[in-house]
Amino acid sequence: MEIFHISAECYPMAKVGGLADVVGALPKYQQDAGHDVRVIVPCYSTKFRTENKFECVHWGTVTLGNFNFPFSVLKESSDKLGYELYLIEINDLFDRPNVYGYEDDIERFLSFQIAALDWIIARNKIPDIINCHDHHTGLIPFLLQFAYKYEKLQNVKTAITIHNGLYQGWFGFDKLYYLPEFDLKHVGFLEWNHSINSLAVGVKCAHAVTTVSPSYLNEINYSANGLESLFNSVRNKSKGILNGIDIQVWNPASDVMIAQNYSIETFENGKTKNKEKLCEQFELDPSKPLFSFIGRLFEEKGGDLLPQASALALSEHFENINILILGSGNSEIESQLSQLRNDYKGNYNVFIGYNEELAHLIYAGSDFILMPSRVEPCGLNQMYAMRYGTIPIVRRTGGLRDTVIDFGDDGNGICHDQASVGDICYSINRAVGLYEDKENFYKVLKRGMAADHSWERVCQEYIEIYNLIIKKNEI
Repeated sequence: MEIFHISAECYPMAKVGGLADVVGALPKYQQDAGHDVRVIVPCYSTKFRTENKFECVHWGTVTLGNFNFPFSVLKESSDKLGYELYLIEINDLFDRPNVYGYEDDIERFLSFQIAALDWIIARNKIPDIINCHDHHTGLIPFLLQFAYKYEKLQNVKTAITIHNGLYQGWFGFDKLYYLPEFDLKHVGFLEWNHSINSLAVGVKCAHAVTTVSPSYLNEINYSANGLESLFNSVRNKSKGILNGIDIQVWNPASDVMIAQNYSIETFENGKTKNKEKLCEQFELDPSKPLFSFIGRLFEEKGGDLLPQASALALSEHFENINILILGSGNSEIESQLSQLRNDYKGNYNVFIGYNEELAHLIYAGSDFILMPSRVEPCGLNQMYAMRYGTIPIVRRTGGLRDTVIDFGDDGNGICHDQASVGDICYSINRAVGLYEDKENFYKVLKRGMAADHSWERVCQEYIEIYNLIIKKNEI
């Protein structure tokens, strides 16, 4: 079947979070499984865009009310990602350094959706499936069914994958005229709480709704930023599918970004070498257990808990543990974490920002990874960590609940129930005890490394859903 994935992010073209990793990997495995897969993302000013060759395959103009935006569709020439990657180039809107965070984000992503559909209909070949991702593409199922200009595509089956239901793409009905003309008797599909809610539109109109873990599908029924009743009402067409990870990219045996490669058989020496390199870079002692955090520094990820939890843990285990933070986000949290360097020099360090190569080295060189998330629809960091023999310390929520079992239950990590400083510190205490019991420590580590989080299984679950909605219009 011909499958389109339409998304705001796709690694390595543009990455802010886990959305990019999923959209970068799932299509490759679907292509390998024999399907014809294409990915469409906006053309941002990123390193991947400037360092690779693209050819223009289509051009046109997007009209948003009184605004006209010329656009081009650029195809990555070599298909080096394992599938065809297309960029929607709208220079007035996307020729910028960041993916999100602009006052005109509604206009940016609405124009992106319209341009993508304009190109798809111009191809004169109707795809079997369009898989939309998060609210940035949530209007597509509605436009396919009800916009007059896309009448030829109205029988295309759609799925929407929810990576994070907290972000919904709200905008007012004063911008309704931005949308291509449609039969106004269907305007109710757009409305949620007296506004247009892009995510709600996608959930209402798509033939299938997927979340990125089974537990997250359950959680959004009672915690979804106002959409709880909607998610309850569409359970019959919803399924939670746990994300995979790209085991070709995330493989300690072949990873070119780490200091020394290793496998489950050679992890002791390999992790020691990587830990030494990491600790040398950040002036830490490799003989001590190293606790790391990689991610966005926001409340959603428990980032606001890290300054106090780090200070308390370092005080309690004075000079006996190391903590390393890699992340960016809330400026106040960044400042608090940076200030800790003055108080715990030699046992603590922080890198404000994101660096892909450093992230790989941290996974390879750390003993534990901290994930005290309040919300974690799936989580990939815990899977990356386990793949590299680093034990995850997680709060039981979303995909963390589905992938990490406490070592007290013969599992692969350390779990706690509350997103609190106390729970984090208690888990660090347990981790220190586990680290000192090397026989047990290695057992837990190897359970994590042996787990199968590959995309092959995940790919097949998506294909099964596509087949069901093609044949029966339901899952």
